[in-house]
Amino acid sequence: MCDVLRLITCGSVDDGKSTVIGRLLYDADAILADQLQSLIEDSKIFGTQGDQLDFALLTDGLLAEREQGITIDVAYRYFSSSKRNFIIADTPGHEQYTRNMATGASTADLAIILIDATKGIVTQTERHSRIVAMMGIKHVVLAINKMDLVDFDEQWFTHLSNEYQTLASQLGFSDVKAIPLCAIDGDNIVFPSERMAWYRGPTLLGHLNAVQVRSSLDEQAARLPIQSVLRPDSNFRGYTTTVASGQVKVGDLLTALPAGMQATIAKIFCGFEQVQSASSGQAVTLTLANEIDVSRGDVLISHTEPTNTLWANPQSANTSAQVADLLEAHLLWMTSPPLLAGRSYLLKIHNAEVNVTINQIKHRIDLSTGMQLATKELKLNDLACVRLNLARPIVFTPFSENVTLGSFILIDKLSFETVAAGTIDFGLRRAKNSYWQALEVTSQNRAAIKNQNPKCFWFTGLSGSGKSTIANAFDSALLHSGKHTYVLDGDNIRHGLNRDLGFTDTDRIENIRRVAEVARLMVDAGLIVIVSFISPFAADREFARSLFKEGDFTEVFVDTPLEECERRDTKGLYAKARRGELPHFTGIDSPFEAPTQAEVQLKTTSQSVEQCVQKLLDCF
Repeated sequence: MCDVLRLITCGSVDDGKSTVIGRLLYDADAILADQLQSLIEDSKIFGTQGDQLDFALLTDGLLAEREQGITIDVAYRYFSSSKRNFIIADTPGHEQYTRNMATGASTADLAIILIDATKGIVTQTERHSRIVAMMGIKHVVLAINKMDLVDFDEQWFTHLSNEYQTLASQLGFSDVKAIPLCAIDGDNIVFPSERMAWYRGPTLLGHLNAVQVRSSLDEQAARLPIQSVLRPDSNFRGYTTTVASGQVKVGDLLTALPAGMQATIAKIFCGFEQVQSASSGQAVTLTLANEIDVSRGDVLISHTEPTNTLWANPQSANTSAQVADLLEAHLLWMTSPPLLAGRSYLLKIHNAEVNVTINQIKHRIDLSTGMQLATKELKLNDLACVRLNLARPIVFTPFSENVTLGSFILIDKLSFETVAAGTIDFGLRRAKNSYWQALEVTSQNRAAIKNQNPKCFWFTGLSGSGKSTIANAFDSALLHSGKHTYVLDGDNIRHGLNRDLGFTDTDRIENIRRVAEVARLMVDAGLIVIVSFISPFAADREFARSLFKEGDFTEVFVDTPLEECERRDTKGLYAKARRGELPHFTGIDSPFEAPTQAEVQLKTTSQSVEQCVQKLLDCF
């Protein structure tokens, strides 16, 4: 049995989650004297139970929570029984705080799902159950609370238990234990209820003490994600890691992924103490008998684990450590700005970081019904199946086998906000068949024959700012000086390559992605490429920049105020947008995120076309 049980309480608002935890701590004598005194005083001020103690106040720590009687943040509580240590996460019930609930579930071994006996299974019950399943929790306590309000009816308890079992069977829980409670009075929390003598199962604490949740991580193949390389002097090179699964000992032969090189363990250190072995969950430092190239984000695996199938077959039962740059995963979106297919983010998995693009949103999952729904974007608290395109291959396992190597987060590269949590289903097989073809003629050869340094000048600005006019004049100036150039203009491209795209945010992202890829190829061909696109989103311009070598991309901000662009309005577009005839028009009902660190800024209200061109020529 494991020493520590991590658990989460979840369910709908007012089901009694905080009260259950508070009563559990109180009846288990896990409240210190000063905490009890604070509870007595807080119950007089914020309590909702008259002269009785309000046990919910033990976990509802925020002032807003106490005033409203709800849980907003995730509250963690630690206590011990005579048999086990516990870490409890009390999570919010409101739909808008679903991401907080998911945070609490991400490290839990068991979930207590509360149901108000008078309401039964509601939408939030199903929503939280699906998220719990996504986070890999297999053990569930169905705590049917407020049984006093249904006269402790055994038949009603049985009915609700059976109803939930139907949902649980769809979600793959391995163990669901239903327990009837009256948390406010302590019935079946720590002590058996005399008012529900018909229930002969364990109390809540009794079940938590006895439930076997330890996974078979120790029996799995050894997987050690490298956190850092220690090199204090020339005589020592150590690799720090927390063992994600399996066991290792001195003398074991390990394979380093993704490179595939092998080495034998020479020494194992746990802190400053040298040990002979280590198992899952232990933080250790290894030294290897022979030097190989291993760095942060690599994974050492046991030599006996299959490594020849580096790209997984999604239909295969083989779940060994894998390497892939195309993944299928489930994603919980955790921020207000929507996820749009084609946008680039930073993916963090175990100790590796890599740029990633959401290639496709396969479907959104209705958290209330489980139905798969078509969508082009994800909003706050949406759960979806997506396909990820990584900038380079990573080492992973499916989440169903190993949480550490199968879970990840997405980070916005501009704001550094964590925007999503995800779990990997499998690597896409087609990555195995995608290779870079080696060519004899290099980009340097093509540049040399043209006697120029190829580069991309990316013009961005509002419609009517003067982008196309300046780009055309710049192109002419370069041509007259003997340069080889090409202009990719937003209007012209929409007549061919991007004629299938509209002006929604999703289509704008794809518009920029395609053009950026074409511009990169043209620079590789040795050309000076002038791209003239509104490109309103900073994240998409940053993606375009990421495709080029340092120094090969120059962002040009044609900085013209909206009022001046509307005054010019040579195409009559702003007038149509103001009349509602052109939806999603940048500057009117779609935002323009102005660059803050563009290499070149052109102010057309104070600079002539000639002056702007000369400023660009000065970049050479």
